[in-house]
Amino acid sequence: MLSDTDRARIEAAVKTAELGTTGEIYCVVAAESSDYREVPIAWGAIAALAAPAVLLAFGIHVTAPDDFGQGWSAAQMSSAAEATARAALSGAILLQCVLFVVVAILVALPPVRRLLTPRPLKRERVRRRAHEQFLAKNLQATRERTGVLIYVSASEHMAELIADEGIAAKVDDDAWDGAMKQLMAGFKAGQPAQGFEDAIGLCGAILAEHFPPRDDDNPNELSDSVVVLG
Repeated sequence: MLSDTDRARIEAAVKTAELGTTGEIYCVVAAESSDYREVPIAWGAIAALAAPAVLLAFGIHVTAPDDFGQGWSAAQMSSAAEATARAALSGAILLQCVLFVVVAILVALPPVRRLLTPRPLKRERVRRRAHEQFLAKNLQATRERTGVLIYVSASEHMAELIADEGIAAKVDDDAWDGAMKQLMAGFKAGQPAQGFEDAIGLCGAILAEHFPPRDDDNPNELSDSVVVLG
């Protein structure tokens, strides 16, 4: 997802931005935020449950023997009707099982799964993974709670920015929207390093306004290197 040159550019952008603030910027890029293993199962179940209705809609119907009822006793008619119903029900169940398996296998293919995964589910998983990374990388452990995580999930084409409570108390959430737009614009254009540089520059400006550096007291508390997750 990122070349060595891209990583070097992003690291340099972080170093430059942090010179003007006591805030800390940390960048993470993930190939995908979830395996979404429930999505193939859900689509398989939908196909299986919809199968009887589709069959009826297309005029599929159960037929009885041609001589049904001609000289038959009540017991014979009941037995024939039961056998016909059982055969129809067994066929429908078999069809549902086959559809479930086939559709689930098809949707499990990564390109199909990405296409058929609902966007709100993707957004929820990206947000959750970003919060996990925020805690895992100890961004909440900075001296003044001024850590900022910029998280990109490449497969979903989504990004999240999480600012620690020291920043959130002074900066509105929508202040970061411009940075996120620049970030994703870079990824969509096939220039991830440029997107990160633009976003980091905007974030650095916001942090510098609210958290300017102090002379001889501006330690680098977090790594400036971008982390890439497979």
